[in-house]
Amino acid sequence: MEGGEGEAGEAAALHEALRLLRIEPAAAGPSAAAGAGGAAPCSRNVLRKRRRWERVLAARRRRRRQERERSRARRDGGRGAARRHSKALAEQRLLEARASGPRLCVDLGMADRMSLKETSRLASQIRRLYGANRQAEKPFWLYLTEFVVGSLIYEECFRMNDGFSNYLMDTTQESYLDLFPLDAIVYLTPDSENVLEDIDPKKVYILGGLVDESIHKKLTLRRAQEQSLQTARLPIREYMVKAVNTKNYHSETLAINQVPNVLQPVEYVVWLAMDKRIRAWYMSLFLTVFDVLSTYYKTRSWPDALKAGVSSGKGYVLPDAEK
Repeated sequence: MEGGEGEAGEAAALHEALRLLRIEPAAAGPSAAAGAGGAAPCSRNVLRKRRRWERVLAARRRRRRQERERSRARRDGGRGAARRHSKALAEQRLLEARASGPRLCVDLGMADRMSLKETSRLASQIRRLYGANRQAEKPFWLYLTEFVVGSLIYEECFRMNDGFSNYLMDTTQESYLDLFPLDAIVYLTPDSENVLEDIDPKKVYILGGLVDESIHKKLTLRRAQEQSLQTARLPIREYMVKAVNTKNYHSETLAINQVPNVLQPVEYVVWLAMDKRIRAWYMSLFLTVFDVLSTYYKTRSWPDALKAGVSSGKGYVLPDAEK
């Protein structure tokens, strides 16, 4: 549309210019060299003026084309600048979380016991966890512990996640027990008697890499107690009510991005014996606890946080939702 209007405008300008010079447009056209019945060609003066105006119009077209290119470059540059600005802000927020907390640790100590397919899914979940945290207005600083060089989870993370080596988080082969004081560690487990009332930037919150609550009750609680760690659960009972459902099913077990458990070696046989669809469902729970924690840290509202992370399929709803 813009090109058609430009050509029409140039034709009109040429017509007007030739009229002012008292030259008939037909005489300046391409067929002016031979009129009807073999008339004599145009004079040199007419041809010279025509060539001059052709140069003027060509220069105008070049200027308009260059202006369009500059405008396009400015638009593209603006979008690129916005992306760079957004990336810089995200990195700044992450580095602030690294300096002052809060910290969230994913324990990969049992990752070597998973199948290739499960390990690939776990690597994908780690990418999603990192992406969600990076976009959060108030992010956590993330740790991957017992992330052993050369292990399957190590190889899958680098294979599946472009730019994994540039992720702004800490990865280490050490255990969280070797990194942090015991009194700073809080193990999140749905079986704890302690309610997580607030997020303390000075604490390190541990999330396991696998969920197995339906098979082994209080697994993560026992694990934390054996390690003399503090424990806490999300305040589901305090802010939500049991919803009426046909299966009478109610569960406070979430994933890490609700709240998973780490399998003990002797219990891995039970994990392998489970139906693949059930294991896939447990692996899909990897991210939900993070949704709850991240939303709460942003809003300081447990109802809003639980609404964001606890699906109605768990059998719990907010009181207002039940009505």
